[in-house]
Amino acid sequence: MSTETLKSVIVGTAGHIDHGKSALVEALTGTHPDRLAEEKRRGITIDLGFAFLEENGVRFGFVDVPGHERFISNMLAGAAGIDVLLLVIAADESIKLQTREHFDICRLLGVQRGVVALTKSDLVDADTLELVRLEAEEFLRGSFLDRAPLVAVSARTGSGLAELKKALGEAASEAVVKDAKQYFRLPIDRAFAMKGFGSVVTGTLISGSVSTGDEVELFPSGERLRVRGVQSGGKHVDRRESRGNRPHRAETRHGAGHSWEISQDPPNGCPFGAASLSAKIEATLTGSLSRRNSGNDRRGLSSRPKGTGTRPERICKS
Repeated sequence: MSTETLKSVIVGTAGHIDHGKSALVEALTGTHPDRLAEEKRRGITIDLGFAFLEENGVRFGFVDVPGHERFISNMLAGAAGIDVLLLVIAADESIKLQTREHFDICRLLGVQRGVVALTKSDLVDADTLELVRLEAEEFLRGSFLDRAPLVAVSARTGSGLAELKKALGEAASEAVVKDAKQYFRLPIDRAFAMKGFGSVVTGTLISGSVSTGDEVELFPSGERLRVRGVQSGGKHVDRRESRGNRPHRAETRHGAGHSWEISQDPPNGCPFGAASLSAKIEATLTGSLSRRNSGNDRRGLSSRPKGTGTRPERICKS
């Protein structure tokens, strides 16, 4: 089946450090998502990692996020724009602090579907595994994962992987395909320079399409850039549409720096210069985090947002 005919779905991991997220992604795809030398030396995920799997007419793009609380900003960058959540809970530790924090973040981001993997199932007996399953069901009750499959797996033995792939496929079948007819928008996850290629940016293509040779606009600077090449899943493509593709690599003639987003001027879309920056956001406040945390806790809600280095902005309740 051609790559262009496959349904593309983004699966994002979430869960506590050392619960086996990266090992599970490797077991599913054959690709270990950790790529930095420091990650391999320390044995922990620091930055976002990516891997891909084609299964039953679906092209899964896995975004593996760090579980350590110090790298929560990287986790946020990875969680934004995912279609299916892969919540990872280790059977030998059950629900921990970052399990709760990552799940709360995904709820606030509006993730609607997912699958729960009970990893390291080979390290516990049947009674312990059942206890962890019951704890997970209680934790998820009333949430968007209330009726989600809970699959016991082992990345070491391969047990449960086939069942997990099936569950991911069922969740992917319900994922909403992004609109390729809208104007091109690419929030940037990472920006770096590659020798012989120039500046490279990666991110989730959330709307529209882009082709080699297109002129795009960089926000918030307003700089115009020319796309020299496009990659999806590590493969060069001439054109990419917003069907959940990630990572999306656009090689430009000018540096992307640490800016936020690239957009494009299509024939019937938003013209260059029409989109303006704003100092306001429209948001709906929820108290879902505050019930377990005080107002001074960085995971709770307060009048001054904390946790990821963001500064307070004026919030308009919708």
